[in-house]
Amino acid sequence: MPETHQPDPRRWRALAFIAIAQLMVVLDATIVNIALPSAQADLGISDANRQWVITAYALAFGSLLLLGGRVADMWGRKNTFLTGLIGFAGASALGGAAVNEGLMFASRALQGVFGALLAPAALSLLAVMFTDGKERAKAFGIFGAIAGGGAALGLILGGILTEYLDWRWVFFVNIPIAAIAFIGAVTSVHEPDGTRNRSPLDIPGTLLGTLGLVALVYGFTRAETEGWSETGTVSMFVLTGVLLVAFVLVERKVKAPLLPLRVVLERNRGGVYLALGLAVIAMFGLFLFL
Repeated sequence: MPETHQPDPRRWRALAFIAIAQLMVVLDATIVNIALPSAQADLGISDANRQWVITAYALAFGSLLLLGGRVADMWGRKNTFLTGLIGFAGASALGGAAVNEGLMFASRALQGVFGALLAPAALSLLAVMFTDGKERAKAFGIFGAIAGGGAALGLILGGILTEYLDWRWVFFVNIPIAAIAFIGAVTSVHEPDGTRNRSPLDIPGTLLGTLGLVALVYGFTRAETEGWSETGTVSMFVLTGVLLVAFVLVERKVKAPLLPLRVVLERNRGGVYLALGLAVIAMFGLFLFL
């Protein structure tokens, strides 16, 4: 008789801690916005450089997500998840203790790097722990609702911490959150055997995809300050197009692509990704406007 694999009895408890970790990552995309004027005045950050408190996080996080997912596949989802938690907490401690703008920018970039490890590892852990289709859909729904609320919560929490404590607490608050998620993950998260993908890393695809996303994010950043028609801004978007087209061509030929094109070209799945992407863009745009 074929062996039957019983669902992990700790899967729902694990979901809670995984969602807490993702909440922290999303929280940091907005929590700093409210505290930024206070941090700028305290650290002597110039108006020209102020945007880098936000941009450093976005650049690192957005450009390394694909690589972070591949690292989780190769090294182990739980290992990557725990490493991301430790690194994110350490980067947050550095940001809270920053005494100049250089340390602040470095801490935000490191938060983005470890967030890019944490986020894809969290999603893939749910995918392998919840093997039943209905349970998996429910788990992803709960995960998405909790994580999605993090952006709105970040604005509220950032205001409260800055008003009643100090702007540094928008960073320090991540440390207990990460500690809770880490302890919970160690005791509750189990990665089934035989689920790792040990195919060789697609180095050309990784370089092209990462650089293309860096150029894209930086292009949007320049557009905010320099204008859409400024030469540097236009150059960034042209470079983005060249790099991402080259990325697609490479992914079509390699045996173990970083991003299998079928994932985004399949009509239903691709439509969902597009709709979700537009919704996230609109949501964060609204939060920044408010």
